[in-house]
Amino acid sequence: TGVVPFVALLLLQRRPVAGRALLVTGSGCPGHSLCRSNVQEQTRRQVALLNATAQDLFSLYLKCQGEPFSSETDKLCNPSGVFFPAFRVNRTSERKEVMVAMYKLFAFLNASLGNITRDQEELNPTAKELLDRLHNTTKTTRGLISNLTCLLCKNYNIFQVDVSYGESSKGKSAFKKKQQGCQVLRKYVQVIAQAARVLLPHLSPP
Repeated sequence: TGVVPFVALLLLQRRPVAGRALLVTGSGCPGHSLCRSNVQEQTRRQVALLNATAQDLFSLYLKCQGEPFSSETDKLCNPSGVFFPAFRVNRTSERKEVMVAMYKLFAFLNASLGNITRDQEELNPTAKELLDRLHNTTKTTRGLISNLTCLLCKNYNIFQVDVSYGESSKGKSAFKKKQQGCQVLRKYVQVIAQAARVLLPHLSPP
């Protein structure tokens, strides 16, 4: 376990790391301290887009996996069987706490989406619509991580955050790969809706 710098964070996948975000002082955010003028609005739109498309992504994923996933969704896709980072902030939480929680959530999702996309490229290489949606969701998530990085550095001088990743599906059977993706995406639908509700009141100027 340990601190993961923002620069290295996007290069890591599913490495189990846990802890608190660290508040640092001094010039800890070179290159990240200058945000675009519309970074807060862009962040809001990215979260709204992910929330609006999450259920469709999950439904399309189920369709492409075939049986028994379509008929036994509740049993096979129960998210209680998969790791997901805790998201305990709400509308009354401090803005800094919300931003750190968002960063941890979307760093996890970015790695998980990469894992799912890799598996689907292997298992369903002709499922173009699903693969396109997975790639587009990952692209949006990466942009969101970049904006959250900027906001944390600019507003709170936080440039290192400990994160947790889920279990890799490498080496698992085709069925287990499909199931893990199903569990993660179902939980994603639930958590992104909560994240969207929590984030909106915290994107006004501090």
